[in-house]
Amino acid sequence: MDWTQHDDDALMLAYAAGQGAAFEALYQRHAGALFRFVRRLLGQALAAQADEAFQDTWMKIIAARASFSPGAARWKTWAFAVAHNTCMDRLRTSGREVVLGGVDDAACPIDASPDPLDWLQAAQGHTSSSSEDTAHWRAAGQQLMHCLEQLPTAQRVVFLMHHEDDCSVPELASALQIATEAAKSRLRYAMAKLRTCMGAYLDGMQMAAGAA
Repeated sequence: MDWTQHDDDALMLAYAAGQGAAFEALYQRHAGALFRFVRRLLGQALAAQADEAFQDTWMKIIAARASFSPGAARWKTWAFAVAHNTCMDRLRTSGREVVLGGVDDAACPIDASPDPLDWLQAAQGHTSSSSEDTAHWRAAGQQLMHCLEQLPTAQRVVFLMHHEDDCSVPELASALQIATEAAKSRLRYAMAKLRTCMGAYLDGMQMAAGAA
């Protein structure tokens, strides 16, 4: 059977029914995004725990197979919530987690991977074509990760879930067990702070390009 043609909920239900290959398909589909999410929440100080937290997340997903039932949120959103809770437990234990509200939390370190480029270029209305443009936006992507580390944890979580998982605001609220208005507010503040942080940097890049 080609399990890659099944949606996530169907894969989880099939795995609960004893189809190990269904879980393998689920893991292959989402392992990369979940690991990035875990790394960015734990940060450099807890980088050594990223692999363990990632595995803990999947162990919790496995443990929930018998009780899992499709709900209002997508399976992927539910899985991101499991990863979020796993990371928050480790941050609290380490003493690095602060209030999940408007107060600034422990900073997340730089992640220089290029995957934020698509969001960054779309947000700024640009595309990348030449190798020079690619280098330009790769550098900007690294700066974006600097900006992300300045966000409070609560705002960083909703941004990452929104852009890694394509979570809607209602899905964010459900997954994180917060009010819809709170989810909307955190996402709005996160976007505003990122645009402000990136604005001066991008303006400087454009001025340098114009002077060249």
